[in-house]
Amino acid sequence: MTATSSPETTGPSEALIEQLRSLPKVSLHDHLDGGLRPATLIELAGPAGVELPTQDAEVLARRFRENADSGSLERYLEAFIMTTGVMQTAENLRRVAREYVEDLAEDGVVYGEVRWAPEQHQRQGLSLDEAVEAVQAGLDEGMAALEDRDEFVVVGQIISAMRQSDRAKEAVELTVRHRDRGVVGFDIAGPEHGFPPSRFAAAFTTLAEEMIPATVHAGEADGVESVRDALVSGRARRLGHGVRVAQDITISEEPVTSDEAGEAYEVALGEVARWVRDRQVHLEVCPTSNLQTGAIAPFGPDDAPAAITDHPFDMLYQLGFNVGVNTDNRLVSGVTLSGELALLAEAFDYDLAELADFQINALESAFLGHEEREALSALILEAWQ
Repeated sequence: MTATSSPETTGPSEALIEQLRSLPKVSLHDHLDGGLRPATLIELAGPAGVELPTQDAEVLARRFRENADSGSLERYLEAFIMTTGVMQTAENLRRVAREYVEDLAEDGVVYGEVRWAPEQHQRQGLSLDEAVEAVQAGLDEGMAALEDRDEFVVVGQIISAMRQSDRAKEAVELTVRHRDRGVVGFDIAGPEHGFPPSRFAAAFTTLAEEMIPATVHAGEADGVESVRDALVSGRARRLGHGVRVAQDITISEEPVTSDEAGEAYEVALGEVARWVRDRQVHLEVCPTSNLQTGAIAPFGPDDAPAAITDHPFDMLYQLGFNVGVNTDNRLVSGVTLSGELALLAEAFDYDLAELADFQINALESAFLGHEEREALSALILEAWQ
């Protein structure tokens, strides 16, 4: 993992963040165990026997963010030991899921997909099905409470299998059992290097036979071949992060033309990058997380930490890739979706129309039915226009 500098050094303006918070947004890549409220984590930790470094919610949130910005993978992962530690009972899973919905609504999200690995929540005897049912109960409670206030958020579960545990077959069977009860898709997460999707090819074949869509973490901690395997073995409809597909793009060092409109460079796409772009495979980009974990280090300077302006997001967008903006882990990275959009807007001078493009890209790639996508698309476009 490459050491990084915090993208909050200059930071987007609060006025822009507030403006974006009032607009409807789409979130496709957000981990349940990475988005707990600090106060909830503190309240649940004692009874769960989980030791925390502080009992002050603000200090705890700041510590997680500092750990994430530190460049230390060990410190980055410290938060997940604590969060999964308190998410081992049906009651706690239900509460965390309910608050997850409330927090999305507070940030102006109208459609979200929350991913998590039920296999990590069985230490106190929960079955996989009981864990999924508990999370769904919490999501349903949160959505129903919003409806009572004439608000709404639609949230679906994505079941993740941890690459290093070899329980993908179980996770796929779990996904199939709950496909009509809140689960909308499948994912593999965990160490990318050394655990390629080809290890789980049979599981992905079952998903395809069952007509269940998959997104695959790829192109975050590993390179172009990892993306290729996600597309081939994983039959990925979307790529979790996917930013290192940009390593399959070559741009000439010198401009080929120059005029009043600016300089133009020659661009060549490799076969993986061309496949991803031409078939509009959606990239679930998480800007701050990509900076913190070193995913964009290959695109930064050799003699200094990467900065958010080194992120290949804008290049991918300008070249016609299907990109969306996500949070990854709201608690761990100390971010919101509105804040991430504002961060990119200030880094790359995006206007609201371009930020709206990212919402439509995400919605059109969501694991939703056509009719639901059409209805939400009309709502989003009207609001952003």
